[in-house]
Amino acid sequence: MLEPDVSVRIDKWLWAARFFKSRSLATEAIEMGRVHVNGARVKPARLIKPGEKVLVQRGHERIEVFVRFLSDVRRSASLAQLLYDETIESLASRQQAAERRRLYTEPSRDLVGRPTKRNRRAIERFARDDG
Repeated sequence: MLEPDVSVRIDKWLWAARFFKSRSLATEAIEMGRVHVNGARVKPARLIKPGEKVLVQRGHERIEVFVRFLSDVRRSASLAQLLYDETIESLASRQQAAERRRLYTEPSRDLVGRPTKRNRRAIERFARDDG
């Protein structure tokens, strides 16, 4: 880890903090406006400092964190989590989303496939009687 008064590029920090699997994915997300620092869009070369608020949007997931430490080296996930503090609101919304995903049932699960010949004739009979 680096000294607290040194700054690191935002794309390197996002990669080191394991928000993205590669620096190029982090850079792409930044350029698409999915990363904000202190409420403003940033460029990949922007230097980040401890105490700044970072908002990262990955798909439907919004993660809001405060930078605690800086690093430009990718380490284990447990060490990467020490680089930031996630806000209570962000943590609660991610837990609610996980619960919704857990309880979600796929609508197509009830579909069995194509109708059999018998079912097709019943559908045709029903359609003839209706019209």
